[in-house]
Amino acid sequence: MNRAPRAVRPHIGILGRVNVGKSTLMNALTGQAAALVSEEPGTTTDPVFRSMEMLPFGPVVIVDTGGLEDPTELGRARSAATGRVLRRLDLGLVVVEEEELHPVEEEIIGRLEEMEVPWILVHNYRGDNPNPEDDRVAVDALRGEGVEYLKEKVAHYLDVSFIEPPLVGDLLSGDAPVLLVAPIDGAAPKGRLILPQVQTMRDILDAGYAATICRETELEETLGSMGQLPQLVITDSQVFGLVAGIIPESVPLTSFSILMARYKGDLGELVSGIEAVRNLEEGDKVLIVEGCTHHRQDDDIGTVKIPRILRQMVGGELEFTWRAGQADPGELHGFDLIIHCGGCMLGRRDMVSRVGIAREAGVPMVNYGVFLAHASGILDRSLEPLLSAI
Repeated sequence: MNRAPRAVRPHIGILGRVNVGKSTLMNALTGQAAALVSEEPGTTTDPVFRSMEMLPFGPVVIVDTGGLEDPTELGRARSAATGRVLRRLDLGLVVVEEEELHPVEEEIIGRLEEMEVPWILVHNYRGDNPNPEDDRVAVDALRGEGVEYLKEKVAHYLDVSFIEPPLVGDLLSGDAPVLLVAPIDGAAPKGRLILPQVQTMRDILDAGYAATICRETELEETLGSMGQLPQLVITDSQVFGLVAGIIPESVPLTSFSILMARYKGDLGELVSGIEAVRNLEEGDKVLIVEGCTHHRQDDDIGTVKIPRILRQMVGGELEFTWRAGQADPGELHGFDLIIHCGGCMLGRRDMVSRVGIAREAGVPMVNYGVFLAHASGILDRSLEPLLSAI
C-alpha cells in the first residue's frame, strides 16, 4: 500500500499564516524531517509533498504549503503556489496559534469551503494547552503532543468520508474474463506498464474477476485461445481502430483513457466537447495538456499523433500550444479547444477542477480517449459500457 501512486492517494494540505508551525506539524505527522524548519518566517516557498501511511485508513499525501500574509513579491508568489494546491486537496488542516481567527485564516477557510474541501482547525499551542473548543484539535507540533490524536481524527474522517469513485469493477458481472489490450508504450519506463493499465488490472482483480492481457499484435490469437468471448475489452486508445476491427460487435469495448475520464473527472462534459472538435476550422487554437512530463517519442501521442489527426480532420493547419506538468494549465481564454490527457498522474479533485476551470473559461475540453474514439468512428460504441456514468 505504501507504494500506491500519489495520484490515487487523498491529499491533506497543511495551511496557515507564516511561521505558525506548519512545517513542524508536517514533520511530526510524517515522523521525518520532510520539511525545512526555521524561526525565519517564510522558509517554505514551494509546496512540499510527502507520501505516508495514515492508519487505519491507508496511504495519503501530506502537503506542506507556504505561509500566507507576506506582502512581498516572494510572498505573493508563495500565496499563488498555495492557491494552486487548494484545488488538489481532499482535506485541509488549518493551523492557527491564537484563540481568535486571523482574517487570513478566515480567508483560507472561506476558500476551502468555496471549493467544497473539508477542513480541520488545528491549534498549535506551543506551550500550555489552551483546551480549545471542540471544533479544534490541539497539538504542540514541536513536542509531538496531540499529533497521534490528530492523525486518528484525520484517518477516521477519510475512512468515513473519502469515497474512491469506481474505475471498472462496477461494470462487470458474470464469469467471462476481461480482455485488456496494452501496446508496449515507448513513453513508459522499460519493464513497466503505464499506470492506467496497472490500476485497471488491480480494480478488476479487487472486484473478483479474471483478466487476460495482451499486446495488439497478439489480439486475434489471444481472443481465439480464450474459449469464450470476454465480457469487456479495454484497449489503449491509440489502437482503438485496430482493436474495434477485430473484436466482435457484440462484445463491449472501451479504453483505459475513457475509464479514467469517468474515474478522474466529468465524463459527460468531456464527451460534450466533441462538438467543438467537429466544428474546428483551419487556424483555430488548440491547447494540448498533459498532467505529467515524459521523454517525447518520435510518434508521441500529444505532440505528433493528435495534431496530425486534427489537421486531417480540418483539412488545414491549426495553431497548437502544449502545456505539461501538475502545475495549473495557465490562461485558457482564446483557445477553441482543450485536449487533455487521461490524468493518470493527477488526483481526482485536480482533474475535476481542471474541467471546471475550462468550463468557466468557456473553452470545450475532451480527453485523449474520447477524442481518439471519435477519430476512430467508434465513440458511441466505446461509451456504451459506461452509459450510466454520463
